[in-house]
Amino acid sequence: KAADAGIVPHFASELEFFLFKETYSGARKKHYQDLELSQSYNEDYHVLSGAFAEPVIGAIRRLVDASGVPVEFSKGEASAGQHEINLRYAQGVEMADRHVIYKLAAKEIAAAQDASLSFMAKWHTDHAGNSLHVHMSFTDPEGASLFSGDGEKLPGTEARPTDTFRHAVGGLLEHARELSMLFAPNVNSYKRYIEDTFAPTRIAWSYDNRTVGFRAVGHGPSLRVECRIPGGDANPYLVYAGMLAAALDGVERKIDPGPLFEGNGYEAQDLPRVPHTLGEAIEAFASSAFIQGAFGEEVVEHLAHFARAELAEYQRVVTDFERARFFERI
Repeated sequence: KAADAGIVPHFASELEFFLFKETYSGARKKHYQDLELSQSYNEDYHVLSGAFAEPVIGAIRRLVDASGVPVEFSKGEASAGQHEINLRYAQGVEMADRHVIYKLAAKEIAAAQDASLSFMAKWHTDHAGNSLHVHMSFTDPEGASLFSGDGEKLPGTEARPTDTFRHAVGGLLEHARELSMLFAPNVNSYKRYIEDTFAPTRIAWSYDNRTVGFRAVGHGPSLRVECRIPGGDANPYLVYAGMLAAALDGVERKIDPGPLFEGNGYEAQDLPRVPHTLGEAIEAFASSAFIQGAFGEEVVEHLAHFARAELAEYQRVVTDFERARFFERI
């Protein structure tokens, strides 16, 4: 559909993960309790901490890059043991392939050094979540930006978005709740959405503002929209397809995104919320006429069935939290 409209969609995944001084088999034997992280303090842009992790992180960068998946850089992230390795953007299917190959390679390379890493959306109550921030832009078949033009600047920025950009963002905003099951496909996914943690809880768009679901970034040919709602556990093929379908719907129907949001999205009670639970997201996904039209009845039923099965499996399990809270006191 994008090709028929003369649109070439480009995507980039920013994936976060936690690195452990544990083998995968060792973590299983410990029942994933008391795992030793690679570092003991916040690693966000920390040069020394990054150097300590370099035996594993550097090997991932070099070997993935040498395998035909271009790596741009790595950095420590906002929690002990948390890292991010970013890949160069590409057209949709190619970028999804890079994303999946990179995740597999990163685990194998870590395992070869008796380490492990996890892309779980929320691996521990007391640590940050793992995000999948997805950047999207449109070009024409010759490579010229369809998002940046010579019109009015966004307030306080150098960005001059086209109507195509604005309408694409409008479609993303309108359909974000319906797409949330693709952005957050597991029961664990929803434990990442906590106020003031850079995991967005509200659906709005802003410029270079990390407190809302959609962030406009860059100017000129680099102008793009970043979706901050997905977690590191999401399937990139489904995330990209959902974002593309929503953006194309916005362009086709000329959906206006409204003015840029300004301020702290976590405090904006009037903004629509990201679904709180997998059950809420399943209902929004499965009952959506837009989703049915974009994916088709069979695909929608298959994905919804998977999510319902995961939810049912989770709901029957007795957790450590329940034992600790109720064993003696109830």
